[in-house]
Amino acid sequence: MPKISNIEIIELGEEGEKSSPWSSTILILRLTASDGTVGYGEAPTTLMTRPVFEQMREVARIFKDKDVEDINGNYFEFYKNSFYLPVSMESTSALSAFEIASWDIVGKIHGMPIYEILGGKVRDKVRAYANGWYNDCVTPEDFLSKAKNVESMGFTAVKFDPFGSDYHHLSEEGLINAREIVSAIKNETNLDILIEYHGRFNANSAIKAINTLQEFDPIFHEEPVHPDELVGLRRVRDATDAPIALGERVLNKKEFLPYFVDNLVDIIQPDVTNVGGIREAYGSALLAEAFGAEVAYHNAFGPIQTAATLHLDLAISNFRIQESFEAFWPDWKKNLLKKGYKLDRGYFTLNGSPGLGIEVNEKIIEEFRTDIMEPFNPSEPPWVVKGTFKR
Repeated sequence: MPKISNIEIIELGEEGEKSSPWSSTILILRLTASDGTVGYGEAPTTLMTRPVFEQMREVARIFKDKDVEDINGNYFEFYKNSFYLPVSMESTSALSAFEIASWDIVGKIHGMPIYEILGGKVRDKVRAYANGWYNDCVTPEDFLSKAKNVESMGFTAVKFDPFGSDYHHLSEEGLINAREIVSAIKNETNLDILIEYHGRFNANSAIKAINTLQEFDPIFHEEPVHPDELVGLRRVRDATDAPIALGERVLNKKEFLPYFVDNLVDIIQPDVTNVGGIREAYGSALLAEAFGAEVAYHNAFGPIQTAATLHLDLAISNFRIQESFEAFWPDWKKNLLKKGYKLDRGYFTLNGSPGLGIEVNEKIIEEFRTDIMEPFNPSEPPWVVKGTFKR
């Protein structure tokens, strides 16, 4: 069995990203097995690029010289040694990159795409919703103009955060503006809508927002309350029957269980690059299926993440819809892969090649390699689309 013989951690980046400032940098992992097979993984970077980079070096100490096909065993070896793993985003993110790259190698060794290893396809294509399209949008007119452009690209659904600079408390002015934004897109396009809250509100404000915006029939309301306010989420649940989505900050499948048992979520959003990789993202979907819930994987970083996520989308039965920033990325990120998947008229397809099915563009790797911290703007949090945190 081939062993992991070489490990390379690569940071890429460029200043000025508008669609996803939190992903102005991305972390790429390149594993090489002793038989020469190469696999790629990715880790997220939201205001933690350098800490995750360093944590990937820690994971490397566990994975180096291990049998590459022992994905479960290598995962649990790090689980055993990493004392804070279940609650450390840096640790789960670093581990996810190694886990994904291992699957890539295993698929190549056996000549199988990852979705076949997971049991085969449930569908041939994946419906996407557009995100990252509304940089510098503040007014309803701003949002509507750009939403119409997104619709012309073939997308059938859009997600957006209409709450401007309100945080924790939703002002009356903010609520009125949000309603006008959502109303404009719902009534003047044929797009389905998904409303992003970014976990920004207390329960009182979340209830007020949901009860105001639910008339526009969004596919879901995402993270309506601060992620640590489970009791607040229960209050939201008791006050509305609107569909709730969450999960990009849930760090393994077991941590989803309380949300299901307490009926706090309808659609989960695990992120393959921080939940522990493919095994945990797939396990989360199986757990959701047991509770009759659906899955819309979070996908807000780079193309290796997208490729890994699409293999999951093809393999699970309770898929709902897939997040996509691809059309609004800077050129370097669009060109990082020479092949892997296609996004056409709002739908993804994979190429069926073994492993992740990707080919990395080495010219992009060399040109955009960096060692910087991601940009920080004191007047706008890094988790919002650029130019939107204002009234």
